[in-house]
Amino acid sequence: MSKSKLSDMPEHGNALRERGRRAVRSELSELAVAMFAEHGFDQTTVDDIARAAGMSKRSFFRYFESKEDAVLGAVAVMGEQVADDVRSRPPEEDTWESLCHVVRAWQDRIDGSVQRVAELRLVEQTPVLQARYQQRREEARKLISAAVRDRAAERLDALTADLLTAAAASALEAAQREWLRSGGSADRAELLDRALSIVRPRSPGSG
Repeated sequence: MSKSKLSDMPEHGNALRERGRRAVRSELSELAVAMFAEHGFDQTTVDDIARAAGMSKRSFFRYFESKEDAVLGAVAVMGEQVADDVRSRPPEEDTWESLCHVVRAWQDRIDGSVQRVAELRLVEQTPVLQARYQQRREEARKLISAAVRDRAAERLDALTADLLTAAAASALEAAQREWLRSGGSADRAELLDRALSIVRPRSPGSG
């Protein structure tokens, strides 16, 4: 085996381990959300989740810091992925249009994920989760705002990037809340398009 291949092995092994860790986190999160929905968030303990997953409480804490994180851990990951999606948009594309494209794509992913929809419902119904959820969303917005500044054809200042990011995020959140209020009967794509049109800046992009 060549020297270059040997040097690549640790990185490859780390990537495999990270994928395995993400898979376990995803399964644990799905199990926890299902148990919270069935038995109630306050009534379900970390011990209950660990027991149902066939692991020790100590093992659970290797993947999540708390039972709240079992619900909200995906928010941070989503923020990183959305930021990557923003950076991958064509550099000459209008900044606001890039954000709208990415937000619409992510709503499609959320719509297609029973897990994400269950998480949104749980957060909406559980006051103790709402403040932490907003904290995680704010952390995600900072990542996305940085990505907006990185990709803009004309370098945006921090204020403009923050405002554009906040507007797009607020539109998505408002559409999600309205959809939940409708009991899932409203057209989420239509709600999002309406929300984005309301918050659309007068001078799209870098302004």
